[in-house]
Amino acid sequence: MRYEPRRLFSEFFGTFFLVLVAAGGPVVNALYPGQVPLDARVIAPALVVMAIIYFMGMVSGAHLNPAVTLAFSARGNFPWRRLPAYVVAQVAGACVAALVLRGLFGDVGHLGATLPGGGLALWKAAVVEGILSLGLVSVILGTASGARNVGSNAALAVGGYIALSGLWAAALTGASMNPARSFGPELVGGDWHAWWVYLVGPCAGALVAVGVAHVLRGPPSKWANLAAQGDLEESVRNQTSPPQPDE
Repeated sequence: MRYEPRRLFSEFFGTFFLVLVAAGGPVVNALYPGQVPLDARVIAPALVVMAIIYFMGMVSGAHLNPAVTLAFSARGNFPWRRLPAYVVAQVAGACVAALVLRGLFGDVGHLGATLPGGGLALWKAAVVEGILSLGLVSVILGTASGARNVGSNAALAVGGYIALSGLWAAALTGASMNPARSFGPELVGGDWHAWWVYLVGPCAGALVAVGVAHVLRGPPSKWANLAAQGDLEESVRNQTSPPQPDE
């Protein structure tokens, strides 16, 4: 637990950059129409997630998403008692990113808020977000379980899935799959008409993914626990402990 402040800062910092990029694309496109096309607005968040997993995954597990933290806890990879602080750090990072965008550019482009496409019923949007999140969390839990072999290259699978989801579903819901990413711009921009879609959908999808993971792989492994919690403590211990004789 002595590393917990580092982990919480890691979640804050990573989610800040995720939302800055994900919400910043629509904001910049509103200022300069056509300069940030839809495919760029979809791929940019995927790339930033890949980069964040590589550079800080070992510190906190790089959840960056309350639905992911919920799934890891329900799966047994992450202690429930640590979930509230992780979620607060993620939401705080998202809100600060939205505040930065508003301070720099004003209240334009709905501050990059994720909103259902025109004419799409809110319940349908929630179902779409749930299905997208089911896939995302399944990829995350699967690569976490294979962390001993996959390692940081799980970033490729996670980032690839985020890009794929956005390419087909961004016009429907914004392909958020992340309550924090949606909440930050909603809070700062004051548009709450679809807030529950991006809370209920991702969390429900994440919990279904936990059940799928149990069917596919059974109980969680030690390597999945390290991937979920970050292996900073073990890395520090290995660096500071004296060399052990060969077995």
